[in-house]
Order: sequence, then structure tokens, then C-alpha cells
Amino acid sequence: MKYPEIKTTLPGPKTRSLIEVDHEVVSPSYTRTYPLVAESAKGVWVRDPDGNVFLDFTAGIAVCATGHCHPRVVEAIKLQADLLLHMSGTDFFYTPQIRLAQKLAEIVPGNERYKVYFGNSGAEAVEAAFKLARWHTRRELNLAFFGAFHGRTMGALSLTASKALQKKHYNPLVPGITHIPYAYCYRCPYHLCYPTCGIACATWVEDTLFRTSIPPEEVAAIFVEPIQGEGGYIVPPPEFHREFYRIARKYNILFVADEVQSGMGRTGEMFAMTHFGIEPDIITLAKGIASGLPLGAMIARSDIMDWEAGSHASTFGGNPLSCRAALATIELLETGLISNARKRGEQLMSGLKDLQKDMECIGDVRGKGLMIGVELVKDRATKERASEWRDRLIRNAFQKGLLLLGCGENTIRLCPALTVSPEEIDVCLNIFQESLAEIFA
Repeated sequence: MKYPEIKTTLPGPKTRSLIEVDHEVVSPSYTRTYPLVAESAKGVWVRDPDGNVFLDFTAGIAVCATGHCHPRVVEAIKLQADLLLHMSGTDFFYTPQIRLAQKLAEIVPGNERYKVYFGNSGAEAVEAAFKLARWHTRRELNLAFFGAFHGRTMGALSLTASKALQKKHYNPLVPGITHIPYAYCYRCPYHLCYPTCGIACATWVEDTLFRTSIPPEEVAAIFVEPIQGEGGYIVPPPEFHREFYRIARKYNILFVADEVQSGMGRTGEMFAMTHFGIEPDIITLAKGIASGLPLGAMIARSDIMDWEAGSHASTFGGNPLSCRAALATIELLETGLISNARKRGEQLMSGLKDLQKDMECIGDVRGKGLMIGVELVKDRATKERASEWRDRLIRNAFQKGLLLLGCGENTIRLCPALTVSPEEIDVCLNIFQESLAEIFA
């Protein structure tokens, strides 16, 4: 069984030198969790400039769905690089963009016809959906959720309600957005219990919000993550999305699923909304779509994507290399990796729940496929958040060669590449347990 190889104190001398240069020339706005410099990577293993080898359970924030530098993805990129690097899909046609749009329209759940808009990131995909919803409906209001992260451009940021810091000094933002509670059942904002709650977080919108302050006929869209990502890897009960979908249909409101983090096989289905039986009007994708190359996509029903030429575009969106990488990625997902995500997700979830039995600080383990969150608490009865323990766990794991990231205020996210093996899951669980135990040693 392969384990991480830590040969120096962390960070090593070459890594420290590079980080010193970074501090001099790179924007301080970036969030760096620990001093890792990635020099090369393969599968779920990352090497730094000092020769230390880490087990990566972040996949570049759920981006490298097929693992780092999957040979078939690399081959597709190299072949395309010899043919065409750029021609701008805004003004010209080219084969990879057409073929990828055709493929995405084919795999979207539902029997409708779909069209695809390409950008470079998740934020751009959300921005496009935000603008399209206004264009198509001629309505100015939108609903989004507390805890949501949709991106950092001004429209996507306006829909975001994850951390106040992300909006600090940027007001005024785009007006007309109302944030409402997400179905965070472990910490119900209404202090109710599922399933006797009647999904109050959804019914409240129609019973109170639409009745007292927001005319539903002026709402363009509901923007929602199938599983909240940055907010804490929160999995809502099935009725949550179904109730909002019912409300959307009733008032001709568009239902926009932000699948930037949850899509592309991450949850054991190509699209996470499949778990909830929902066929969204609009889907936004990025992260895992091209195995590490920059690409965002906004997919909408053909009758909704009715904007005119010139009303929205992107110079680099749908770049030929990214599109070829995405086509190779989807083929790998369809021929085994989605299935592996389900199996390895069950293994990881089971192992974490076994740890929960013996470690009182693990308050909740939740997720689908390889999108799993572990929420740490100081007391299971009061559910007091253990944010400091979460951060120490991440640092401890790094020193042992396991790469992890947090989300929410006190949750660890585990989102390895969908290529992860049973043995690599076991190594992660062993290091996770050791790193957590060290906090209380």
C-alpha cells in the first residue's frame, strides 16, 4: 500500500523559497490553507519541489475529476495542441466546441432540447445563467440561499451568501436578490426536525415571502446548489429541491442548478440533481468538466436560451484544448469513473462513520459519492462548532502528507479524484484518524 513520502520538514527549503517569491509578486487576496507548492502530480499523488509526495483528497478543489494528468486527457490535449489553440467561439466555429456542446446537450437529464454557452469558470457560467434568466423572463428579482457560493464576479457574488468577507467593500452589489435558508438539517434554521418539519424552509417561501414582500410573478429564477459546497457540503432532504421545483413551476420561475462543484460525476451521478429527481431549466458547470483546464458551461433548455447575437459572449470560453479535455473527461466518466465514485464514496463514508462512533468530536458525516463532509463539534449535544479543531486537523494531516480542505465554518471536505482506489481511501482514513487523535493527545 502506497503512503505519502515526507522527506523534509514542511515546508522544505525549495518550497519556502518559492513561497517567499509568491508573497512578493502574487495577490494577497488568494486563500492558502497550508504551505504546499505543487510541482508535479499523477492520479491522487502530488509532489512538491523538495521531493515530498502527498495524497491529494482535494483534487484541486474538486477539479481534477479524472485525477492529475490522466494519460487519456493529456493525450487529447496534445493532439489538439497540434491542430488549433484558439479561434474564439464568439466569432468563429470550430469542431471541439461544437462536439462538446452536442455531448453536453445529450447527457443532460430530461427529454428537452438544450443549448450550451461556454465560459472559462464556474463564476462565468453562473454569470451567464444570471443574465439569461433576466433576458428570457424580463423579470428582475431572484432567490438564492444562505451558505451558497456561486462565484466572485459581481453578479455571481451577489447570489453568494457564504462568507461576509467575500462581499466586504464591494457593495452595492446587483440588487433584487433575496437569500433564504437552505435545508441544513443538522442545524435547522427553524429549529425543527426532519421529516416532521414539513420542509418549512421551502414552504415558508410561498406561505410567507411571496405573500408579504416579493411578488412571485417578478422572480426570474431560483439559484440553488444540489449539495451546498463552500457552505459545508450540506445534503438537503429529497423533498427540499422537489418543493422548490414545484414552486418554480407554479409561478413560471426558472430553476437554476449550480452544479459547478457537484456535477460531472462527483456525487456518483453525472449531475447531482439526478439524486433528487429534478430536471433543471438551467445547469451551470465548471470544475471537473475538463480535468483541470479552464472551462465553464451554462446549459439551458433551447426555448429559454433565446437571447440575441451579441447579448453575451466570451473570447476564450470553450477554448479548443479545454473542449477536447472535456470530451475525454466525459468519456472516462461514462466508462467507469462515475461507478467508481459511487463505490469509493460508500467506502469512505462507511469508514468515516466508523470513526464517528469512537470520536465524539465528529458531529456529522454527510455526502454523496466522493463529495463528503465531516463536521467537527466540541459537544454533540450543543453542536458547538469546532472551527479551531477543524483547522488543526487540516494542518496535522498536511504534516503527514494528506491534503484536505475545509468548507463551511467547521467542516472538512473530502473530494478526491474519481480515480481513487480502495487502498488510497484506506490510507486517507488512517491518516485522518491519526491527525484527529493528535488534537487531543
